[in-house]
Amino acid sequence: MDPRFALLYKTGGLWHPSAAMSELAKAYEPQAVEEKWYAAWLEGKCFEADPRSEKPAYSIVIPPPNVTGILHLGHVLNNSLQDILARRARQTGHEVLWLPGTDHAGIATQAKVERELREAEGKSRRDLGRDAFLERVWDFKDRHGDIIIKQLKRLGCSCDWSRERFTMDEAYTKWVSHVFVELFKEGLIYRGKRMVNWCPVSLTALSDEEVIMKPQRSKLYRMRYELVDSPGEYLEISTTRPETLMGDVAVAVNPKDPRHAANIGKMVRRPFPAAEIPIVADEHVDIEFGTGALKITPAHDKADFEIGLKHNLEIIDVLHPDGTINCPDCPDLDGLDRFKARKLAAAKLEEMGLLVEVEEYENNVGFSERADVPVEPRISMQWFLRYPCVDEAAKAVESGEIAFRPDRWRKTYAHWMENLQDWCISRQLWWGHQIPVWYRKEKLEALKGAESLDMADFDKGDIHVGVEEPADADEWVRDEDVMDTWFSSWLWPFATMAGVGERTDELKKFYPTSDLVTGPDILFFWVARMIMAGYRFEGELPFRNVYFTGLIRDMKGRKMSKSLGNSPDPIDLMEKYGADGLRFGLTRIAPVGTDIRFDESQIEEGRNFANKLYNACRFRQMAEGSASYAVGPASLGELPPYHVDIIAKLDALASDLDRLYADYRFGEIAQRLYEFLWSDFCDRFLEAVKGDLREDASADARDKTLAVFDAVISRYLQLLHPYMPHVTEELSQRMGFTGDGEFVMEKELAADGLLAGADRSAVEAEQAKAAAIYESAGRLRNLKAEYNVATRRDVKFVVKGAPNWLEGEKGVLALLSGAGEIAIDASYEAPKGTPAALTDIGEVALPLEGLIDVEAEKIRLGKEIEKIRIEVRKSEGKLGNASFVERAPAEVVDQERARLEEWKGKLSQLEEMVASLG
Repeated sequence: MDPRFALLYKTGGLWHPSAAMSELAKAYEPQAVEEKWYAAWLEGKCFEADPRSEKPAYSIVIPPPNVTGILHLGHVLNNSLQDILARRARQTGHEVLWLPGTDHAGIATQAKVERELREAEGKSRRDLGRDAFLERVWDFKDRHGDIIIKQLKRLGCSCDWSRERFTMDEAYTKWVSHVFVELFKEGLIYRGKRMVNWCPVSLTALSDEEVIMKPQRSKLYRMRYELVDSPGEYLEISTTRPETLMGDVAVAVNPKDPRHAANIGKMVRRPFPAAEIPIVADEHVDIEFGTGALKITPAHDKADFEIGLKHNLEIIDVLHPDGTINCPDCPDLDGLDRFKARKLAAAKLEEMGLLVEVEEYENNVGFSERADVPVEPRISMQWFLRYPCVDEAAKAVESGEIAFRPDRWRKTYAHWMENLQDWCISRQLWWGHQIPVWYRKEKLEALKGAESLDMADFDKGDIHVGVEEPADADEWVRDEDVMDTWFSSWLWPFATMAGVGERTDELKKFYPTSDLVTGPDILFFWVARMIMAGYRFEGELPFRNVYFTGLIRDMKGRKMSKSLGNSPDPIDLMEKYGADGLRFGLTRIAPVGTDIRFDESQIEEGRNFANKLYNACRFRQMAEGSASYAVGPASLGELPPYHVDIIAKLDALASDLDRLYADYRFGEIAQRLYEFLWSDFCDRFLEAVKGDLREDASADARDKTLAVFDAVISRYLQLLHPYMPHVTEELSQRMGFTGDGEFVMEKELAADGLLAGADRSAVEAEQAKAAAIYESAGRLRNLKAEYNVATRRDVKFVVKGAPNWLEGEKGVLALLSGAGEIAIDASYEAPKGTPAALTDIGEVALPLEGLIDVEAEKIRLGKEIEKIRIEVRKSEGKLGNASFVERAPAEVVDQERARLEEWKGKLSQLEEMVASLG
């Protein structure tokens, strides 16, 4: 026995290489099957990439989930698609590296540990100190860090777990520091004061990605500032933030606004603390908003900051880092929480007679993603990066060298690349990659307070910037900040494959990577930055294709969230429907690049689909016996049309999948796989060949049918495998479709179809026969139902004008149509009242003698006709009412018109049936 399969015995696996076909249980139990085969794949090292392989490379790096994260539906979709690509690439003869890993998630992880520390011990991180706190974080990571990895394994992800990476690994950390040092020495990294997003709870700068815009019901305060040279005259100003007016240094108006043109250059009085501030002209001011006059608080608004720089205005910071008021000149406000101060500031204005009115106002407010509190725009001393290789990164996407799917994201990317702002890369955290900058101890205060730091300070020896600490470490103090999490993850495609300066076999074989699957929400924060980093540090692009998934919403179009209770736990779904059911159901409803409406019934459909496949294979086992007939191009002319048809449809399916995979149309692939098995194979082919498996069937017919079943299903299982890996592995092994020691996941797809080289016109002729039988059988079943004999199996159909080949297919047509006999009679003259239908095999009559009581059937149909006439009159009455047509919504009126046409159609059909009865 192949040693890789020994685990199946340890885990109670039922498959063994000596059995050509191992009996399937009555019901498919996905949990046991999925656990068994995933363990077997791991034991067999099926996921491990060989960089020395001569096979062409296919590589993909996982977008690293947060190390403390848990699986959600977005992860399920993203990683299912990656797994589909990886498994498909193995089938097409590639050496595959799907490289997994996790991100240290600086602010998210630190926030969780701080919360745990606070709740358990009533302490803050500063009570412990940096080193002791970081020990707690590492302990937390060790306890929780592999949860999402285990969940991805439960989903069936075929990652090379032997190469799992973590952004705080020692080798990866060296990469991060190396990149900082290199870019600093190039003059691209500098320190300076800028306006940043600030979290008053986490006490750190945030990236734009970490700020979530939320619609809020706010208040718009209209207040007035008195004109200094015109006592008693006032300039009215609208603001949502009266608590910051202590930092007002000017009032801005649009120079094109005729209401305020005469006041430009004058002074107004700020209410508290009292001061005279100028009125300045700036086209940034929106004439339509509020009163058209904007109070300028440069320290607390990004737009105000830009206006302040333009007009050389003073900057007054009236907030402490924790969001409390910093204004000793207003003792009643000083130290108050910002939102309490808002109410008190409004009350003070009202008391001074300066509050005109307060309106309800809806606006978007930025919230810290992790702390879930409104962020503050704040001027802060931070480290910034001027992006490298901007032109190369822009041209790579513009030229199509890096393809975006869907393509519309190219324009969004181009717009962002044309309007780049320097990247704030520092965070006021302890968990993360610490800034590799040290300050001379004797100059510490001066250096920390300096307006900027750059290479000039390095050249003077005042700062040390390096991967390693300075030799005389006692004479230096390290910068306390850490780097933005994205500053480590932008190196992900290459820093995961080699250390700094190394040219490993992995890097040479698998970089650039082939595909990236991610969400468009991180197009700028991760994708664009990885492209720039790839060009700067590896001299070429990091990946060739980027597939952007859609956002998963509920059936009402809302985002998934725990607070709304509309976000099901994927683990619960897998327990209920199986991992394969979840994967297939979700990918089947995933259109290219657009949002997805999640419906659990689709996941149930995925489970039902696995059951359908399982039961089809059980049907084959119940037929028993092996098949000796060799299916191939030479089969044409030897096989019945249904057999040729299903083989040709399988070949067409394989060809379609090649095209759809090339265009990343995952949902369409799932639908084609679904339609083939459910409709083409089970509903048509299996029904057509059941006669071949009866005891009285000829041995030749039985052998050919079983051979075609095996040939089609064995190859179909391969095609389905990337989407439903566990059930396809189980059935391939249990049906004897794989050899000893062979996994279906490692089996390459055949390059040619089963009918490759066969005469296409001859194949199409056989398919046309099969289609004619299938379509005609459906029409005959309908004819039986129309005359209330659907359950009768003793009916006889007479075919007039039949093609010559129908004689050999009468048995199948009878089987499919539920008839006792199919007679071919070119001279048949149907008695008056005999129902008939024109079909693809000729005119088919249904003699009713002995089947129905004609007079009773006329009475039954008459009653149905009268009911429908009532509905027609009702509908015509509605549509004839001008008030209804004019006042009802257009879609309601259209729906009523459609109903009327439907009723009329049914009425006409029933009247024809009565007439046919004579």
